Amino acid sequence: MLNHVMLGTNDLDRSKRFYDAVLGVLGAGQPLRNVAASGHVRLFYRHAGSTFAISQPIDDAAATPGNGSTVAFRCDSAEQVQRFHDVAVAHGGVSIEAAPGPRESDLGRMVLAYVRDPDGNKLCAICRA
Repeated sequence: MLNHVMLGTNDLDRSKRFYDAVLGVLGAGQPLRNVAASGHVRLFYRHAGSTFAISQPIDDAAATPGNGSTVAFRCDSAEQVQRFHDVAVAHGGVSIEAAPGPRESDLGRMVLAYVRDPDGNKLCAICRA
C-alpha cells in the first residue's frame, strides 16, 4: 500500500544522528542521500522492503509535526521495542504516553512504545504478540 514515509526536519544532521541510531535497532543501514532539484537534501533509509525518509522542507517553511500523525515501526520482539524506545530517548527523543509494554485492544495483544523525535514527530515501536 505505501511506498515510503517522509518527515520534515529543521536540523538534518541532528535527525540523521537520531534516525541512524534508532533505525539501526531495526537493522537499517546508512541512508541514501538525495539532493532534490531545489537543492534540498533528503535521506532515505531502506530496510525489509520499507523506505523511511527525512527531508529539509522543500517549501523552505519550518518543519512541523502532524497533529494526530504517528509513524509506526514494526519490531520483531518486545525486547526490540524496548531497545527502540531506549535508543530514541538516548539520542534526543522524548518518551510519551504510557511506559513501553504490552497493551490489550480490539486489535489484539501488542507491545508498544511511543516517542517523539527531536523535531516533535510521534513515533511508535510495535510488536504484535
